[in-house]
Amino acid sequence: MARVILTVLILAAVLGTAYVYWNYQVETQYDNGRLVSVRITRRPDGARPGLPWESANLPSARPLQPTFRMASFDVERLDERKLANRRISDVLLRVVPKFELIAIQGFQGPNRGEALRLVEAVNQSSGRQYDFAAPPVGSQSEYMAFIFDQTAIEVDRSTVHAVNDPAGVFRCPPLVAQFRVRGPTPNEAFTFQAISVRVDPERLDEQLALLDDVYRAVRDDGRNEDDIILLGALETDEHHLGQLGQVPELAPVVSMMPTTVRGTRRADNILLRRRATSEFTGRAEVFDLMRECDLTIEQALEVSEHLPVWAEFSSFEGGRPGVLAAQPGSPQ
Repeated sequence: MARVILTVLILAAVLGTAYVYWNYQVETQYDNGRLVSVRITRRPDGARPGLPWESANLPSARPLQPTFRMASFDVERLDERKLANRRISDVLLRVVPKFELIAIQGFQGPNRGEALRLVEAVNQSSGRQYDFAAPPVGSQSEYMAFIFDQTAIEVDRSTVHAVNDPAGVFRCPPLVAQFRVRGPTPNEAFTFQAISVRVDPERLDEQLALLDDVYRAVRDDGRNEDDIILLGALETDEHHLGQLGQVPELAPVVSMMPTTVRGTRRADNILLRRRATSEFTGRAEVFDLMRECDLTIEQALEVSEHLPVWAEFSSFEGGRPGVLAAQPGSPQ
């Protein structure tokens, strides 16, 4: 009887812990390494954590491909009105399926409905199975999202978050998430953390000076993930990245190519540590909306002043099969 009671108590404790984890979030504050406060709040709708690597809920993986493409696209004020424009939505429906993972900046709306509707439209028109990852919008109306092909890429939902920005330096705080390629065995698949950013040109120096801290915080978050990829609208070229450009070995993959429709600026890029991220194949380009979608400059500007930038990566950790992807402390 005592053993039965003990078992019931242990089970109750486990279920209680799971319930609290699922429905509440715990915020702690430290001062010089000393815990000074603990605050427990109920998770807002849509913010409940998913299971890491939710493979059981995913569609079947696509046939194994040696590489995949990751892109970034600042869509500039993509709200319901803009999505309802047939010409603009048609362009987006052609762009998104070109990439297995695309970080989109510039969504505007109160509840991530724009990202959901874009994904649903892409899936309907392409027959693919895309999903998106984004935290609750919060008080700001502008947000970012990672859109990814579920048959090629999976996300650890517990890692999806906007960078804490209590001072309000960023109009839209950087978005972070951890991904793993599908197709290779889990121990061989390329895993990486992505940081999507959108720099405000009016606060360029201030925000670039903070992005190096953001990068280091993600790199040193205890996951032991050495592949950290920062991508987005940096609003400057590869030679004027300020403190972000001083992070050791962090290098842009796009250089000497305009990333705006008018061809007058280099404003968007993908940054990574080339020595650590050996999975980068060396292929990176600016996606020419005018040529690929048969648009005039004026029509392309209706979509965005920015052009998508993309890079190609190996599906395998280390760039080839047989190299173990699992790192100590990394999620499985």
